[in-house]
Amino acid sequence: MTTDLTKIRNLGVIAHIDAGKTTTTEHLLYYAGAKHKLGGVDEGTTDTDYDPEEQDRGITIYSACVPFAWRDCTINLIDTPGHVDFTAEVERSLRVLDGAVVVFDAQKGVEAQSETVWRQADKYNVPRMVFVNKMDVVGADFANVVAEVKERLEGQPAVVAIPIGSGSPKDSATPFAAIIDLIEMKAIYFDAKSQGKSFRKDAIPEALKAEASRWRETLFEVLTQHDDKDRLTTAYLEGKDIAPDAIRTVIREQTLAGQIQPVLCGSGREHIGIQPLMDAVCWYLPSPLDRPPVAGTHPQKNKEEKRKPDPKEPFCGLVFKINADAHGDLYYVRVYSGTLKLNSRVWNPGRQIKEFASKLYHIHADPRHRDELPAAVAGDIVAIIGPRESITGDTLCDMQHPIVLESIRFAEAVVSRSIEPESSADKDRLVETLERLRREDPTFTWRVDPDTGQTLMNGMGLLHLDVKQHRMERDFRLKVRVGQPRVSFRETLRKPVKIEGECIKQAGASSLFGKITVQFTPKKDILGVEVVNRIAEGTLPAEFIAAAEQGIRGALSSGELGYPVIRVEAAIVGGQMQEEVSSDVAFQVAGADAVHRALRDNMLLLEPVMRCEVTVPEEYLGPVTADMNARGAEITQMLSRGKLRLIESLAPLRKMFDYSDKVRSLSQGRASWTMEPSGYAAVPDDVVRQMLNPDEG
Repeated sequence: MTTDLTKIRNLGVIAHIDAGKTTTTEHLLYYAGAKHKLGGVDEGTTDTDYDPEEQDRGITIYSACVPFAWRDCTINLIDTPGHVDFTAEVERSLRVLDGAVVVFDAQKGVEAQSETVWRQADKYNVPRMVFVNKMDVVGADFANVVAEVKERLEGQPAVVAIPIGSGSPKDSATPFAAIIDLIEMKAIYFDAKSQGKSFRKDAIPEALKAEASRWRETLFEVLTQHDDKDRLTTAYLEGKDIAPDAIRTVIREQTLAGQIQPVLCGSGREHIGIQPLMDAVCWYLPSPLDRPPVAGTHPQKNKEEKRKPDPKEPFCGLVFKINADAHGDLYYVRVYSGTLKLNSRVWNPGRQIKEFASKLYHIHADPRHRDELPAAVAGDIVAIIGPRESITGDTLCDMQHPIVLESIRFAEAVVSRSIEPESSADKDRLVETLERLRREDPTFTWRVDPDTGQTLMNGMGLLHLDVKQHRMERDFRLKVRVGQPRVSFRETLRKPVKIEGECIKQAGASSLFGKITVQFTPKKDILGVEVVNRIAEGTLPAEFIAAAEQGIRGALSSGELGYPVIRVEAAIVGGQMQEEVSSDVAFQVAGADAVHRALRDNMLLLEPVMRCEVTVPEEYLGPVTADMNARGAEITQMLSRGKLRLIESLAPLRKMFDYSDKVRSLSQGRASWTMEPSGYAAVPDDVVRQMLNPDEG
């Protein structure tokens, strides 16, 4: 494996569920020599789906990191989940990766989760390539996928390889058999007997030369739009031959700048098109040196700091994942700068604690297979054993050169279930297990309901909570009972309000006094709550202001009906104290009092709204849309894909728990559907009344 930073590729494979990410990843490992036999998703024998739950369900749940060599590059590859319930795995992977391959199903094109992962990659400015997979399936349409990437994702696809044929020999007169490289203008044929390991380049078939030329013309039209240095434009307009390496240089520059996304195609199942994809990863995707220096903040001076990807710079890295392990938790860290040595002490500036790096590893997908390292340098992704208190999103750095990198923001949990141990003797073990799972997965939380005393676990969906339950039972040997799923409602303010909260208690020697004035403002552009200090300097001591902030945050976390408050800014603008009887406790109570007064008669209950995408044969369109309307769904778009209809809608989560069974029965099992959180919307007044007075219903 190389230590030359120009030859390292930190790469993610991202896509909608069932687009073929894991099968593609298996081929990458097989052709690179990182494994000696191809595994299969259906057989549960893939390297990256190592967990029993993944093998049973045939889906990826945990992002897996595998280093391997191809040509002269070292590729740190992360295979990520496609199911929306595990979107946090994609979020944290994209935060630390340098480039991505987005896999699309050639028949289904751009799907709901495809859009989500594309937006996540946009958020972190990750250069990416497109691989159109499953060209061998019925209805595969390469040109349609390219058009949808441009229209639905607002991408700029630059097609560098096209398919020869589509579909399988059973259903197509011209089945998918090979690809055409538009840069070298050669056809590439893959040997089925060697599972695609052997391939040959040949002349383009006469019947396809005109089509290949048209696609090549389109490629040059895309490239010349951004060719500011005139690397290609003049030579292209003058009809001169352009060397393949010159074309690849321009493609690389424009890919790194985020101006284009190179597009290739193939079929993991038929072993076609994978080696050209691997070559393209090395040619077009960035090394750590191609990415801008990572930016952060100096924790004391509150000024911007930057770190270059250089082993000689001060060390800094980001914890992006934690894996609970019997021999010590594994902390996955992207090293952005400097060198992290074995048995060294590192600083967590966000928590003001020292951590110990007692072991360093390269992990091979399954955390049980690992290579021990003496040191890790800038640009690398490693696992550490030793830290105890750091969590996902924390920065680790050199104590003499502190820096806090931007953390990772995760979506809010939308579903909760009650959980209890079968044996009351296991109560403490349940709390300990829930806490370990919470540290491992930022989208999984738990709490004790103050009204009922029930322990509630919260997640991104029913599958997410099912996986956690099975993990407790399998890995932690804990027998549990779970309740019916419940929606995680939220509260917010209807209108801005300025409130004085107070704590005035006359009880002899233990009198308390504290008054705090808070301006509460609803803000749609913030996810949670923001508590800010705008009080005139000298009005109150710092410890009283901090206590008031604590009281405000605590009260906002449970609202009026017991649900967390979101989309609210609380600004402390004034306060009063009395020397003898004011204390931290008084101002904490006053802060909480301000929240309750602000919410009283001014609270708006919100519920999760899901973005649903249903693909259904045309003959079942009527019953499916009628059912969606009955569930209060708002149909936003309807598209045609051959004999299939794609229905996009926004629906309240509380109406969707039984949808899987219902849509299956309405379509005789022929519909497929996905659902992802879209945001929050006001709960209808009649539903709120029913929640407040359940006996009346």
